[in-house]
Amino acid sequence: MNLDQLLDTLVVPGFTRLGPTLRSRTKGWPADPAPDALRGQQIAVTGATSGLGEATARMLSDLGAHVHLIVRDQVKGRRVANELAGPATVWRCDVSDLDSVRSVAADILAAGARFEGLIHNAGAMPPERTESAQGHEMTMALHLLGPVLLTELLLPALPGADVVFVTSGGMYLQRLRADDPEYLAEKYAGATAYARSKRAQVELLELLQERWQGHGIRVSATHPGWAATPGVTESLPAFDRVMKPLLRTPEQGADTTLWLLATDASVPAAKLWHDRQPRPIARGKLRAATPAQRQRMLAWVLQSVDLPETPYAVGS
Repeated sequence: MNLDQLLDTLVVPGFTRLGPTLRSRTKGWPADPAPDALRGQQIAVTGATSGLGEATARMLSDLGAHVHLIVRDQVKGRRVANELAGPATVWRCDVSDLDSVRSVAADILAAGARFEGLIHNAGAMPPERTESAQGHEMTMALHLLGPVLLTELLLPALPGADVVFVTSGGMYLQRLRADDPEYLAEKYAGATAYARSKRAQVELLELLQERWQGHGIRVSATHPGWAATPGVTESLPAFDRVMKPLLRTPEQGADTTLWLLATDASVPAAKLWHDRQPRPIARGKLRAATPAQRQRMLAWVLQSVDLPETPYAVGS
């Protein structure tokens, strides 16, 4: 067992800032992207006004990308855009609101934008069960329904693009709950709901890759480890206080997402990535979902966002 595998097995040191610090010194650490690796590319990031999203936007811009910030708060979005090294465009969208997703997708297509990358980063962990504008449990709406709908509607603008779901290591603690995607069958817990929605993202990677591969899209998920962000401080204050000295910086948390978008290496699709390496989607007794469970979850997603079982054809 090498150092990377040991850190992954031990979980805690691998998820903290020790993970990238130690791994980046090993022989097998993948090369950093070239300084101008994204020159001339256009990449969209949801939830780009703070934390991992803001760090991702800055790092993409530093590598030459034209960054499209898809955000709820346009004032905050413009602040970030004005501070980026290169060109940026701000689009208003509440990703949990399917009507808002449809509206921004129409605006983007009307503007003729073309993206080499779409990063689904927007996230939240409500302490109480909250519903989206369409009545769906909020974490599922924000982390799964909205991103799937946005990607599908933007397919004409995503030929050959990378689509990345920023997930969470917390998903390892939950099974796929295709039997209760709206979290109605038991007492609600915010952290559990968050982890379930992140588990769903990862479990559907292969099915979404199959659905969108006709457009040349590569679907991936990255998990940032434990990073110091406003969301962690607000939603998990006790965890934040205890772990603060070991939490990753937002830049360390966003590193693998950036690397996937900018690397010259040929990397496989439909994988979960952490610290520039593919990782298992399940650990220990919490096994991965069955094919039937995954199909059931995808069917619920498509029905919830009013998409057909067959994806839109290339050129449509």
